Amino acid sequence: MFIAMECIALPDLALRGRMKLKHGVRFSSCTPKVCIVGSGPAGFYTAQHLLKVNPTHQNVHVDIYERLPVPFGLVRFGVAPDHPEVKNVINTFTQTAKHSRCRFYGNVNVGKDVSVGELKQAYHAVVLSYGAEGNRSMGVPGEGLAGVYSAKDFVGWYNGHPSCRELNPDLNCETAVILGQGNVALDVARVLLSPIDILKKTDITQPALEALVRSQIRRVLIVGRRGPVQVACTIKELREMVNLPGTKSEMVEADFDGVTEALKDLPRPRKRLTELLLKTALDTPGDKEQQRRHQASRTWGFRFFRSPSEVLADADGNKTVGIRLAVTRLEGSGEGARAVLTGEVEDVTCGLVISSIGYKSHPIDPSVPFDTRRAVIPNTMGRVKQATGLYCSGWLKTGPTGVIATTMNNSFDTARSLVEDMESEALDLSSVKTGSEVISALLEERGVKSVSFSDWEKIDSVEMSRGEASGKTRTWSRRETILLL
Repeated sequence: MFIAMECIALPDLALRGRMKLKHGVRFSSCTPKVCIVGSGPAGFYTAQHLLKVNPTHQNVHVDIYERLPVPFGLVRFGVAPDHPEVKNVINTFTQTAKHSRCRFYGNVNVGKDVSVGELKQAYHAVVLSYGAEGNRSMGVPGEGLAGVYSAKDFVGWYNGHPSCRELNPDLNCETAVILGQGNVALDVARVLLSPIDILKKTDITQPALEALVRSQIRRVLIVGRRGPVQVACTIKELREMVNLPGTKSEMVEADFDGVTEALKDLPRPRKRLTELLLKTALDTPGDKEQQRRHQASRTWGFRFFRSPSEVLADADGNKTVGIRLAVTRLEGSGEGARAVLTGEVEDVTCGLVISSIGYKSHPIDPSVPFDTRRAVIPNTMGRVKQATGLYCSGWLKTGPTGVIATTMNNSFDTARSLVEDMESEALDLSSVKTGSEVISALLEERGVKSVSFSDWEKIDSVEMSRGEASGKTRTWSRRETILLL
């Protein structure tokens, strides 16, 4: 995010750039302008906090630049289509975007269409909040075979992300294996196994819906290298899998050895989650549940203490036909337990492998410090190290962890750091900055057509109308259609 200021004329030049307020608080006589790169939760929450009226800087202006033509990042492209309530946060972001001191510029690729250096010249401060667009590699032989996908791309495919719409995964197999046991992994499993009557009422893309209608997948295994006590999903997502119509769970009883005894030492949220896992895996079902399971045509299950060692190819060496899993055991206990290899392996026949082992941020400009090992921008409370006036928030700041509420608090902290720097004069607000005026001129010279928030509202209206006509909540626009609206 960048802050630029427009100074007002003062009769005494000694007062230009700052003046005294009561209680001894100083503030700039200029209008601070901030640029935020990225319009996902991190970007919008940072903007929201900066736009709050505060006694020191009441007129901060915020410009948000987004690589895609549409806003909201992972709220639009990462939330499962059957979780519309999670997307309600868009209403809050919309209020921020329509604030009189906020502007949205979509379809602007920072690092390509305009450099971070150019943004720094135009604004007093820049906040980088562009998230984690990359995938963590499994690092095993065969991960480049047909039939192997990252969860990020698979989710992007069924949610209409422009870069994933041509993914066209082959679902003509009986078993899918998902590597990773977090909420995203369970989202993918649920979408693969959900009854079509449920999915067709959501905003899932039409190509994805049609592919799932034809899908032959009847079994999904969700694989993790540690045990039930360390599973990364939340109880809400697990409960949704347990109650998913037309499905039943398929667990390995031996994976739960010793778990009952460990319950007493677990914190309450982890204890509740583990109790539900135990009940699902080991309890004898009642008559009603037994009947439901008997009628189920699809199965799912966790596989604990397993780590991928190789994706197995067909005779031609092109297509996935299975995955080799290394058996692990735990050293230590609780959240800090570490998985170590036992030397044993087992092969699982499958035609689809989805890696859900994490997202990864990438650097977008060589002028910005970047920790390639941790895939984050090195920072202290959101202040980019050795780069005055440059800040970061969201996953770019912490790595891909937590839920939307985590990102909210993380982004508020960055905004507070920025405000503190304005108040302490660590951030220079004395010079005139032109903000979006000069950046818009540069973009026009370079043939870049930006998308305003009012343009987005037209897109949104069209998507909602088309969705209503087809009995869905929304029908996604293609990128070309968006840019023509």
